[in-house]
Amino acid sequence: MHLLLATHNSHKTAEIRAMLGADWEVTDMNAHPAFPPTEETGTTFEANATLKAVAASREFGGLVLADDSGLEVDALGGAPGVRSARYAGEHATDAENRALLLENLSTAGARGKQRTARFRCVLAFARDGSVERTFEGAVEGTMINAERGEGGFGYDSLFVPEGHCETFAQLPAAAKNTLSHRARAMSAALAWL
Repeated sequence: MHLLLATHNSHKTAEIRAMLGADWEVTDMNAHPAFPPTEETGTTFEANATLKAVAASREFGGLVLADDSGLEVDALGGAPGVRSARYAGEHATDAENRALLLENLSTAGARGKQRTARFRCVLAFARDGSVERTFEGAVEGTMINAERGEGGFGYDSLFVPEGHCETFAQLPAAAKNTLSHRARAMSAALAWL
């Protein structure tokens, strides 16, 4: 079975490919450079996932999956939220986003148990310009003071999931892929697929 993932993020593609397994052939937007980019103008993860899935499904003759996900930090009023990838600016790097997050947590005076956060993900499946289903997943945790770990991407090196002592960047990919926000959303999606 073939699935187009409406992203240019190879890390997300690798995670979803691993979650779906060998029965699925997963490609992403990097294999379709002629497809026009979709502006993420939504104010929620579901809105942005839907925008991306619908736009790509108008160009692709099959099932399309779009993911919109990000980090919500309670001490920052839910920021960075839907702006997670662009928190420090439109073309910010992951390192710049993490640095700004740590600076803002420090400015807010949030310490220890005041640094609660969650990763949230919405998956939208579309075909022929229409959304077929959406699925949501979230994982609670805490933000730490300094980066730990070499794996993962985005804010993974600052996020310790509830019930663990290691950051997402320290956990093996197989472990992260069973408890992450994306894994939880995909688990519900797999039952539907």
